[in-house]
Amino acid sequence: MAGGVKRGALIGCGFFARNHLHGWQDVEGAEIVAVCDLDHEKAQAVGREFGIAGVFDDAARMLAETDLDFVDIATTPPSHRSLVELVCRHGLAVICQKPIADTYAEARAMVEAAEAAGVPFLIHENFRWQLGFVRIKAALDAGRIGAPRFARLSFRHGFDVYATQPYLATIERFVLMDVGIHLYDVLRHLMGEVSHLACETASLRPGVAGEDSFTSLLRHSSGAVSVVDCSFASTIHPEPFPATLAWIEGSTGTLELTTDLRLHIHAAGEKVVESADPEVPAWGARPWHTIQDSVIRFQAHVVDVLNGRAEPQPSGRDNLNTLALTLASYDAMRERQLIDIAQWQERQ
Repeated sequence: MAGGVKRGALIGCGFFARNHLHGWQDVEGAEIVAVCDLDHEKAQAVGREFGIAGVFDDAARMLAETDLDFVDIATTPPSHRSLVELVCRHGLAVICQKPIADTYAEARAMVEAAEAAGVPFLIHENFRWQLGFVRIKAALDAGRIGAPRFARLSFRHGFDVYATQPYLATIERFVLMDVGIHLYDVLRHLMGEVSHLACETASLRPGVAGEDSFTSLLRHSSGAVSVVDCSFASTIHPEPFPATLAWIEGSTGTLELTTDLRLHIHAAGEKVVESADPEVPAWGARPWHTIQDSVIRFQAHVVDVLNGRAEPQPSGRDNLNTLALTLASYDAMRERQLIDIAQWQERQ
């Protein structure tokens, strides 16, 4: 698969798909040559907007008629398994939007299908590719604050996400599966695996079917402790969406990521401040640029994977652990128990 421009297809032409398509246009070494959506008019509109000739409303026909190296799946979880397995049968690398699935069993089946086919399987977890977290990871790897002991990630806002994604107000499992899974992926990436978890959720805004707030306490295998708190019903001025605040304490210093997109490094008797504010893509706009830039970073990583220069971050196999934390959070809340992740099993 190494060498040459990689030819890809996008399945799903919904709200976030435009970020995918803009990102692929900015990334060197890959191009999207076909798009597919069950709504043919929607696929046609996206094809016209992005100058893509291959327009389909049937994924099987698209795969049969198009020469491809990879497929980017940007649909909702109920369709993921059948699409991933279809792509794997064609021997193509596959990228799947998070959450990978609504159940652990379905996610595991997808991972096994990709491994049996011998194809790369990546999960579109773009939070870890936001510039702030890229800088934090580099600082931790360089030992700038010693061994991590404590972390807090906070994603709180009151932005009306339902205006552009109305389905979010109708799903029974909402914030944990929508943003919590991102935050858990970041925590595992920065702090290592989780051994125990406790969680409380709340439904704060009328008319929203699922939880729109949660707070989790996690013990890592290293002994470090983390707190994650998230709310879609907070009143804050100015509105911080879509910023994530981070505070990480190590044995010799502390890292602090603030809403103004600055990384504060408290170490060696001083504070150093570095920018974590990425450039705004030509097609982007503030404050969305942090997410838009992370999509480009993730997709550049995909090209590296396709060319054998990198291992998937995160892979489908790795993402199983993130999904387990997310699903276990619902069990921890319902049962009012501390969950031992090594012993956790999906409730039927």
